Amino acid sequence: MTTQILITDDSALARKQLARTLPNDLDADVHFAENGNVALDVLSSQSIDIMFLDLTMPELDGYQTLEAMQEAGMTVPVVVVSGDIQPLAQQQVLERGAKDFVKKPISRERVDALIKAYLPTASASETERSHAPKEKLSRRDIYMEVVNIAMGQAADKLARHCGVFVHMPLPQVNVFEVTELTMTIRHLAQSNTMNGVCQGFSGEGIAGEALMLISDSSITEMVKLLDYPEDGSVDNELELLVDISNILISAFLKGLGDQGALEFSQSYPALLGQHAEVDQLIAAMKGSWKRTVTIEVSYQIDGTDIKCDLLLLLLDESLPLLDAKLAYLMDEE
Repeated sequence: MTTQILITDDSALARKQLARTLPNDLDADVHFAENGNVALDVLSSQSIDIMFLDLTMPELDGYQTLEAMQEAGMTVPVVVVSGDIQPLAQQQVLERGAKDFVKKPISRERVDALIKAYLPTASASETERSHAPKEKLSRRDIYMEVVNIAMGQAADKLARHCGVFVHMPLPQVNVFEVTELTMTIRHLAQSNTMNGVCQGFSGEGIAGEALMLISDSSITEMVKLLDYPEDGSVDNELELLVDISNILISAFLKGLGDQGALEFSQSYPALLGQHAEVDQLIAAMKGSWKRTVTIEVSYQIDGTDIKCDLLLLLLDESLPLLDAKLAYLMDEE
């Protein structure tokens, strides 16, 4: 009997990568869904033997999808495949009925083991074939998935450092003129005054700057959360800015570098301003670019109003080099 597999992920690249890892000799029909709502429709109309599920998706994310499946009494085995590798994320999906959790990117060996574990009676096909979808991938598809994995690693570092759970909304990847970048930074500002740290990075010709923004209220709440000393020996807010920017930026760049076989060097964090107006922070930035690819990631600490915004600004001339490093992801096989 033909095995029915459902892959649910908003990333076209992730869907294609996971489908490629399925055994070529597996007699299977593979169905695809770009969010939880579409997945639930498939599950309602089709008998599915196993489902691979992402967590960070629009409309209905992985957590909500698992909850909806529980409420509907759906017992399809679910394997969560996610870039969000926080221990609490793994605990929460298992509590919601998932059978297993695997971090992105998933290997052929891991998929083979999962198929054998949850589909022991799956049959082999008479002829080998690819299960991957035929959809064409764009540069944006590539960047979004690479960023998703990198931001998950950064969230994990922040979560472990603070002993919290970090919510990860969908990242944004855009090409901006400098005027548009200024508007984006103003849009991110949660209050009239913000705190900003900037850190330059480079590796194999790829260069840019990372900017971290935290509102005054978030800074105050985070200092209390991390129990910084109150004896006046250090500037707690400045220490926190440097610590958090180092954690987020270093982890994100490492996640990005690991996927592109890149090693980035980083400058020491430079303070753009404390309790400063947004326009002052923008004016303090040293970037000389006219146009930039901007990666925007926001991290929200669960149960608090603490929010950290991370912007990675890549020089326009770095893109061909980064494209070349990530070209293997475009391989159509």
